[in-house]
Amino acid sequence: MAVSLTIVGSRDAALEDLVRSCGLSIVISWVSDLTTLTDPSTAPGEVLLLDLRRFGRVPADLPLLKKHHPNTNIILLAATLDPKLMLDGMRAGVSECLAEPLSQTEFQAAITRLIGQRPAAPTGPVFAFVGAKGGVGATTAAVNVATTLARISGHGAVMIDLHLAYGDAAVYLGAETRFSVVDAVENLHRLDSSFFKSLLVRTASGLDLLASSDRPLSSAVEHRRLAAVVEFASTQYPYTILDVPRSDLGVLDTLDHASTIVVVANQELATVRNAGRMASALRGRYKNARVMTVINRIDRGAEIGHQDIERAVGSSIAHQFPSDYRRALHAMNKGRPLALDNHNDLSASFTALANELAGVKQAKKQAEKSSGWGLFPTRKS
Repeated sequence: MAVSLTIVGSRDAALEDLVRSCGLSIVISWVSDLTTLTDPSTAPGEVLLLDLRRFGRVPADLPLLKKHHPNTNIILLAATLDPKLMLDGMRAGVSECLAEPLSQTEFQAAITRLIGQRPAAPTGPVFAFVGAKGGVGATTAAVNVATTLARISGHGAVMIDLHLAYGDAAVYLGAETRFSVVDAVENLHRLDSSFFKSLLVRTASGLDLLASSDRPLSSAVEHRRLAAVVEFASTQYPYTILDVPRSDLGVLDTLDHASTIVVVANQELATVRNAGRMASALRGRYKNARVMTVINRIDRGAEIGHQDIERAVGSSIAHQFPSDYRRALHAMNKGRPLALDNHNDLSASFTALANELAGVKQAKKQAEKSSGWGLFPTRKS
């Protein structure tokens, strides 16, 4: 689990390197002035590291910060463990006091003690969709499966467009967005339930969307921070669906929290070869995730058949989506997911995949098995 940590003080590359190398997944934010965090509307994060090595006294604003953010754990870093400084810190709400020379083991132990005091937030499954090649329909599949999951969950679902700029999920969902996944990454220190929900847009289909940015990025995004956003989303919704760009290898490295990774392919030779390589790499990288391959725009008369694809990807094909380009294009232009319809084979295939990911089929089978002597028909859901 990623830990959100805010360091208060002058930027120190050596301190940042030590924190990052302590063996835990830590997302760091820096602020130079403690007063910026005393406002109740700010979110200092789970841990605040107060660097007092150059000052030697506890800031007067610290009790106010602790009052407004009682769940934030505070670590005081001093040049020496002066008894008066430690006492003043404890009175102001400091949980741990550390002094130079600071070791990785010592810092990791302090973080573990603090974070170990809180219960782990329950997380819902994360389903990541990635195309084996551009244009195979990965976004279409992700949008429609996400729409179905939002309808069947009872508590909604969230979709995150991990194309950091110029992603298409908002277009497919007919959504007008003000904020993006980049806003979440850049404000990770403020990330709580209220702030996260303010970045989302509720689409007409009932799905919540954290969209891609519609502007080019001015600087590179640290993908560890992106993974922290995904993890946080999974604590807020029963289902989190990711539309993952295949061309950004850094984003592909943020799928540690994925329960299932869906590789979308078609029956084109280059795509099938890429699907095989990608599925193999993902299985090796994410051993705790299920990697499945689905075929979009299935063509029964194609030269590359079902068994050819299975040999290439090293596993069975989980689902097949029929080819209905005109219907899919019409749905995209309207901004209305096909999954909202129930009278065509393409929408039915998206619904079937969503049901499998959510375990609906398994639940139905278990209900039928435990329904008694079989004298009465089971009610269909």
